[in-house]
Amino acid sequence: MDSAGFSPPRRFGRVNGRGVWTLYRRALLRFLKFALEGTLGQVISSGLFLTVFTLAMPERITTLAGVEPLVFLLPGIVAYQGFHAAFENAAFPLVYDKLEGMMGDIMMAPLKAWEVVFASVGAATLAGLTTGGVILLLGALVVPLPLASLPIVLAYALLGCLLFALLGFLTGLWAEKWDRYAMVETFLVLPLGILSGTFFTLEAVPELAAELMRFNPVFYAIDGLRAGFIGSAQAPAAVGLAVLAALCLALFLLCWRLLAVGYKVRP
Repeated sequence: MDSAGFSPPRRFGRVNGRGVWTLYRRALLRFLKFALEGTLGQVISSGLFLTVFTLAMPERITTLAGVEPLVFLLPGIVAYQGFHAAFENAAFPLVYDKLEGMMGDIMMAPLKAWEVVFASVGAATLAGLTTGGVILLLGALVVPLPLASLPIVLAYALLGCLLFALLGFLTGLWAEKWDRYAMVETFLVLPLGILSGTFFTLEAVPELAAELMRFNPVFYAIDGLRAGFIGSAQAPAAVGLAVLAALCLALFLLCWRLLAVGYKVRP
């Protein structure tokens, strides 16, 4: 304390570690509060996907050579559900905080813009990995899933969830109402996931559609993660990792810059 009895102001280094951890913990606790409801819904939808595509339309499933339909489908469904959870857990809290007037408290905290992005996106990424992991464990109870390369699975799972978490954070910054959040989820996130090879191979679609799919970054995330399990891919692993890493870096820099200038979070 000084001579007047007041404690000196806390000094922060180049990184406010305590502040980043506090914001990260806040976001993670918010996910855990509703984890049962959210994860249960995605487990049910994953089961429905597997049921429809293997029982109702088995003749329409095309897989890579020597791979059973269920073994082909499960990694893609796990990946998509995990990615979607990462998007939701980054976008939803940000929109909520903006509408409830709590974003001002975060902007006034002694945190740099990149620290806010890092903490929020990090928690959303972990939420996506956790959701995907739960669905994978449950699916593995009924599907004899092989494991060709654990590092490949982890790398693609991490980059895929990070990509969608950053996309969710960007959506949360842009969305001023819930309908805008829903619009991005319906017209961008859902098509990117469904048209990424989750349920089919490139050989199952017309040549033009296959070429267009190669411009979908989610195709590389799902194809790479599936390859980590079954050992067979439709695109080189190095290409997929490079595409995802470059996009994650670009989106992080964009989120950082937009938050630094107060894009739609300051009056």
